[in-house]
Amino acid sequence: MMSRLNTRACFIATRSLSSTNLLPAGNEPNNLLNKVRLLSSRGQLLEALSLLYNTVPELHCQQIYATLFHECARHGYLQQGLHLHHFMLAHFPNSTSDLFVTNHLINFYCKCGHLQYAQQLFDAMPERNVVSWTALVSGYAQCGRGVECFGLFSSMLVDCRPNEFAFTSVLSSGDYLRGKQVHALAVKMGLDASVYVANGLITMYSKSYKIEEAWTLFKSMRYWSLVSWNSMIAGFHLAKLGMQAIGVFVKMHHEGIGFDRATLLSIFSSLCGSSGIDIDLGLKFCLQLYCLSVKTGFISEVEVATAFMKAYSDFGGDVSEFYHLFLEPSCPGDIVFWTSIITAFAERDPLEAFFLYRQLLREGLTPDLYTFSIVLKACGGFVTEQHALAIHSQMIKAGFEDETVLKNALIHSYARCGSIALSKQVFEEMGCHDLVSWNSMLKAYGLHGKAKEALQLFPQMDVKPDTATFVALLSACSHAGLVEEGIRIFDSMFKNYGIIPQLDHYACMVDILGRAGRIIEAEELISRMPMEPDFVVWSALLGSCRKHGETQLAKTAVAKLKEMEPKSSLGYIQMSNLYSSSGSFNEAGTIRKEMNVTGVKKEPGLSWIEVGNQVHEFASGGRHHPQREAICTKLEGLIGQLKEIGYVPEISFALHDIEEEHKQEQLFRHSEKMALVFAIMNEGSLHCRGSVIRIMKNIRICVDCHNFMKLAAYLLQKEIIVRDSNRFHHFKNKICSCNDYW
Repeated sequence: MMSRLNTRACFIATRSLSSTNLLPAGNEPNNLLNKVRLLSSRGQLLEALSLLYNTVPELHCQQIYATLFHECARHGYLQQGLHLHHFMLAHFPNSTSDLFVTNHLINFYCKCGHLQYAQQLFDAMPERNVVSWTALVSGYAQCGRGVECFGLFSSMLVDCRPNEFAFTSVLSSGDYLRGKQVHALAVKMGLDASVYVANGLITMYSKSYKIEEAWTLFKSMRYWSLVSWNSMIAGFHLAKLGMQAIGVFVKMHHEGIGFDRATLLSIFSSLCGSSGIDIDLGLKFCLQLYCLSVKTGFISEVEVATAFMKAYSDFGGDVSEFYHLFLEPSCPGDIVFWTSIITAFAERDPLEAFFLYRQLLREGLTPDLYTFSIVLKACGGFVTEQHALAIHSQMIKAGFEDETVLKNALIHSYARCGSIALSKQVFEEMGCHDLVSWNSMLKAYGLHGKAKEALQLFPQMDVKPDTATFVALLSACSHAGLVEEGIRIFDSMFKNYGIIPQLDHYACMVDILGRAGRIIEAEELISRMPMEPDFVVWSALLGSCRKHGETQLAKTAVAKLKEMEPKSSLGYIQMSNLYSSSGSFNEAGTIRKEMNVTGVKKEPGLSWIEVGNQVHEFASGGRHHPQREAICTKLEGLIGQLKEIGYVPEISFALHDIEEEHKQEQLFRHSEKMALVFAIMNEGSLHCRGSVIRIMKNIRICVDCHNFMKLAAYLLQKEIIVRDSNRFHHFKNKICSCNDYW
């Protein structure tokens, strides 16, 4: 390793010393050390290094090198640290035998992600102390290599007694079973009372979805640091227990404990990601947090402002209030705050986000990299890719065409707009790919039903996959019905990559097994989960029960969904459809009555299509569209043509207590059918590539509309792309890209 580090090509140009070198006053080593420390403390690391390189080696001491390696580690200056290491070896070949300096070197390489160099230095050490071990343990933990971290920690026990920092590091990298072992050892050694160890245990239990154990430990602590409070709040957020997270914050505030940026981000995120929080209460709490953020100055940080506005908008805050809150003297309307406002609307209201972006330009502000990234995210919410193409061109004009972050955003945006070809083009034209690039492309393939392409791309990854990688792969397998491939990928997560499956991975597996008819296996998987199943997991199981007519198990899933989100209509609708498809119309009617009594309302089916520069929205029946009559007349003619080539209305899910012709009329007025006809009527104004019609829908497409679109695409000799709430359907020549598996 040392020979590799001694490569002369990497050495700095200032290595040759002469009599004209700059010397510190008095020519004493202590003076040089003090000057180096002073420059480093001021953040002038390059000046400190220059001072060292331009003084005679006789004035150098080990503390100087240790100080500079520490600063290189703190700032992540890999190249400067490598040069410094070369310089030290050139003038002091035996310097790595010094325990103090080598510990700092190991820490430097670990902090910069070069574990191989750190391990080689560690292995070559003639003696080690607890600092040596702890630095390397922390390095493996920070790089997400939990198995090696735990193994190294176990070896450490033979050589020396671990300190609280070693315990904290190994806890941050371990799973529940290893974490429990470390907890037991900490108790045995009396280190469980350390606030650092306790904080690590809270985080470990929270990440393992053992929130009760985390809470019990938190309550038993004799002293809480700010990290303790933040860890507990983050734990409740991870468990989607927003009210409990708020309760911890309120207690913390009443006791006069200060808070920081991390506290606010966790609390705002808890508000956004939790169910069961009353809207008025949530809005009130958002405004109270906003006031605290203004008083403490944290609102000036873009992440805090963005998190606040996302939570505020989720609880019904409107645009005028955003302007009132953020465009006042205390919060100047710079690019950061405009970007924050756009971020809040990027998913919730893409059209409003795009309007705000144009307003930003009118204000004379120049979009930065983050602004473009967020606007591209908003463009992913539109029906066609025209807005994304416009932002792409502006991005190039601004000189950001080579930014990896924006390329990743383009991959996502084009895929969400229905153009997998443009996503692939951006991906292939990139000079290098980071983890987000690979994950975005894998997700894009899955979204468009191209599971085989996703599985072929995965082995080409030149970076270590993460949890999101496997969500993308498992989702792709789920969309394509690739059961055995999905099982193989799920099993390989921990075995091959040391990644512990999380809720999203289990939800994908339940969906993969259930929709393939292996419902008993899906139920057994839920029972073996190391954490409590969430709404998504039970929804996946319910969808499978609905598909395969498993009424009894569906009742269990519905009960769980009602318990988690009482106001959600999903369980009621799926159960009603299940009863209707099996001919149990009385039971289906009972479900609908229960919805009326409890005040649960079905989400209306809506579809959107873009004509000219305007987005047209259609509800079932086209009730609110000004051209409703003309659309309905045209639709009747199209239905007649489709029936001649084999279209048979699928009426099994229609209400039982209406006449047959009325059932068909209900189906014929579904929003996506209305949108398709309107597109045909305005074909010359469509924004599309070739003969493609794009429709966006807020809920899953029904069986009848799916059959309708396949035949319509054949009759019209066009490709029809429907993006529903779950995936894309590409209809062409009587075939859908999903192979009727959705």
